Amino acid sequence: MTQAAHAYRYLRSSVLDDQHGCLGLETSGGATPFGEAAHPRFFEGMLTAPSAAAAGLLAVADVAAARYYQPRLPASMDPVVTAGGDRLRFESFSGCGGVYARLDVLESGVDGGAIGHGTTNVDVNIPLRDALGRLGPAEPLRLAVGSEALEVTTLDGAVVEKKVPLPDRWLRGFAETQVVAAGFDLRAELPAAEAVRFLRSLTAGSAGRAGSGRGAAGPAQWVVPAGRLLRPSSRAVPGAVCLPGPQRLVALQRVLRYARALRVYGPPLTAGETRPTSSAWEVELPGMRLTLTLSPDAARGFSGEGGVLEALASSGSEQDAELVAELLAWEPRIDVAELAGQAGLPPHRVRAALTRLGTAGQVGYDTAEAALFHRRLPYDTGRAESHNPRLRAARALVAAGAVRPEADGGASVLVGDHAQRVRRGPEGSLSCTCLWWAKYRGGRGPCKHVLAVGLVAEAAGSGTTTAVGAR
Repeated sequence: MTQAAHAYRYLRSSVLDDQHGCLGLETSGGATPFGEAAHPRFFEGMLTAPSAAAAGLLAVADVAAARYYQPRLPASMDPVVTAGGDRLRFESFSGCGGVYARLDVLESGVDGGAIGHGTTNVDVNIPLRDALGRLGPAEPLRLAVGSEALEVTTLDGAVVEKKVPLPDRWLRGFAETQVVAAGFDLRAELPAAEAVRFLRSLTAGSAGRAGSGRGAAGPAQWVVPAGRLLRPSSRAVPGAVCLPGPQRLVALQRVLRYARALRVYGPPLTAGETRPTSSAWEVELPGMRLTLTLSPDAARGFSGEGGVLEALASSGSEQDAELVAELLAWEPRIDVAELAGQAGLPPHRVRAALTRLGTAGQVGYDTAEAALFHRRLPYDTGRAESHNPRLRAARALVAAGAVRPEADGGASVLVGDHAQRVRRGPEGSLSCTCLWWAKYRGGRGPCKHVLAVGLVAEAAGSGTTTAVGAR
């Protein structure tokens, strides 16, 4: 796994000032509407539910510090915060790449103070975590995201620096989760009492086991809505939701005392479905939402899901993405139709461009609002593309002239001394005779042979697609 050094530089450590009731979150290397800033300042104001906010922030930090499968020495990433004008979003990934956490502090969750626009990392250190855990339920709390008196800091002043390895799969995970979550629908909603009872039954005893070994992986479980309850199911049935690795929801224990409801999201299932799927688990809090999105298996990170491959392979998506990026402005909800009108592009090309921008961490997806949102991370789309082995292999096959189109719309792809057969179904979807297709049946995106056929078809201007069927 390729890794690069990623450095956070903070003016000082984030602290919780008990005496004055102020939580100061220090920022590092962020993007703003006015360009890059070393230490941007996005918000200062009161929190309407300080204890719930503290618990939610700790839950996001818990995920950032955890490995739920094959744990090694953890390299905790500091959470990302995006200010969208009417809300603050705190996000993180687990070290194993299979759990994505997001705390949305909504407009009703803050009292006073304007929320700015931009994205940065915030320092969540161990002393701060301890202090947040001791915050009393009735204590008022003022939140400051970014330091107020930057002018007193000089180049010779004290700087807190953290250096951590940043796996490429962590960045690719941001891209894949927005594609995966866009296929979710609301499957169940539980009121507070039932939500707490259900989550406690799942995570009972998990706190000591989460991330403690390979035991986090196992057969996928399923749950089915039954009125105001969720009941376990031995198999996937229409309306069911996959619960892959229930111990990976242990971070939700932080917020159960403040829970108002639990909403569960998942993709549509067909009768006879056997493959595990991703799911999202959202706890409604006072003025906030905490969401954990789980990969289809505890042993499987989001980085290999392959949902962005077709957008990356499209020759026009790079230019479209550059145009669309200029029109984004940290919107908490991206309106695709409006964006298409501004860009002068059809909606399907805008969606492909947004998917490509997601590979640089510029786009996320909010399941509660069924809408994309804008953030800015310090990466470009070329990094994700260059580090995707299937796409590199497909381009190599095309360059070697290995793709031989056939009259029925399929193709043969020569690989060494043998050929793989890519077939086109009645609805235009492509399948392949390779082992990858036999194993995943399109459930983890197209194989390199299907990608190569799509690249050749696009270059020929045939207008055919590289769709691989339902995910």
